[in-house]
Amino acid sequence: MKIEAATNGDTVILFPEGWIDSSNAIELEQAVAAYVDDCDKLILDFSGIDYISSAGIRVIVAAHREMESKDGLYLRNLNRNVTDLLKLTGFDMKLNIEED
Repeated sequence: MKIEAATNGDTVILFPEGWIDSSNAIELEQAVAAYVDDCDKLILDFSGIDYISSAGIRVIVAAHREMESKDGLYLRNLNRNVTDLLKLTGFDMKLNIEED
């Protein structure tokens, strides 16, 4: 998986691409870990994500917990598949999702 990063002050935006599943969720987890201590707001821009498994959801929930004491974790540009999975699991009610 390819993950680009951009910073804007105390905000970090990560742009993962492809699928997030058990074979590569650790890459997203490592990217989050590289920035979580040094930012106040973390945005995961999923415009390049086609699919996410429960392993990816686990990374998102863990990042959300780490960012709760700051400005938070935000999800952006979710496709229908990712949105449906978050709704199915109930995480859409707990996570900060930015709508287009």
